[in-house]
Amino acid sequence: MRESDAASVDPRIETMHRMPDASRLGRRAALGAIAAVAALPAAEAATDFRTWLHALRAEAQAKGISKRVIDDALGTLSPNPRIIELDRRQPEVVQSLDAYLTARLTQTKIDNGRKRLADNAALFEQVRQRFNVQPAFITALWGLESDYGRFMGDFSTVGSLATLAHDGRRSAFFREELLNALRVLERRNMRSAELRGSWAGAMGQCQFMPSNYLAYAVDHDGDGKADIWNSLGDVFASIANFLGKLGWRGDEGWGYEVTLPAGFDRALIDPENVRRPVAEWQALGVRRPSGGPLAGRDPAASLSQPDGAGTRAFLVTGNFRTLRRWNSPQRFRIAVGLLADRLGAA
Repeated sequence: MRESDAASVDPRIETMHRMPDASRLGRRAALGAIAAVAALPAAEAATDFRTWLHALRAEAQAKGISKRVIDDALGTLSPNPRIIELDRRQPEVVQSLDAYLTARLTQTKIDNGRKRLADNAALFEQVRQRFNVQPAFITALWGLESDYGRFMGDFSTVGSLATLAHDGRRSAFFREELLNALRVLERRNMRSAELRGSWAGAMGQCQFMPSNYLAYAVDHDGDGKADIWNSLGDVFASIANFLGKLGWRGDEGWGYEVTLPAGFDRALIDPENVRRPVAEWQALGVRRPSGGPLAGRDPAASLSQPDGAGTRAFLVTGNFRTLRRWNSPQRFRIAVGLLADRLGAA
């Protein structure tokens, strides 16, 4: 992942898919670098990009990418300032949890997800049997990433990745994704103009970054190509394969909302690194919003509270941590879990 256009324009970062936020100092340094580049005369900035692109062409050729693909994809590239603007205001970072959820967990989204679950029940069951991932979670990711295939983005994947790779904030990550996008073009025998997606380079109905496509995309329908743009079987199986390879447990949920007692030790609120048995959280005063006891016997449950003290908190499982590899922001992961719940996560 990964925010997809459809969400900031639609719902996802990196969508960003799939990268931790920069530190505050890192952001300041990156913004300073951008300001410096912006201050350059237009001709000088263009020359800088052409010099960078020349080196990239040489690297791509050295890594075995054909001249045909390199010429087609990189021949007329120029940076897109709109991409940088979108990268600097991702909703997973700037919105509160409630605002983020309100924008994404609409009744229309829920109703459409339930309909798609019903319409594709047999296909979802095939995928569940193959990968042991619950259909509601597959559908929730599909719905949040592309609104069930309606908004896959219309930015040039190569152009977006080149812009972000040339930018200083996460250049190494996006440079490798750009090279992987060229490999996708090679593998699928596509023209670069056909490869379009989110502003951050995510592709298809499941909004995979190129590296994720190469590693996890599945040809479920057996037509000889992993088509995450048009084949629902390939989309569902690719999502499930991604989660399954990262350790998803098909017999486990994601978590549920809880309340924390007054004076709760905030050092314990860390969904990635602090894990305790459910009984221990119960002993520390964590409860369901109704006041009732906690459910489950997870020996490695954690707490998530992305908006800080006094706001909504969640007791989460290992599947919540697995979702971090899809898209790291906690708000996104909570949205996936809550949408799956509303779709019927069993």
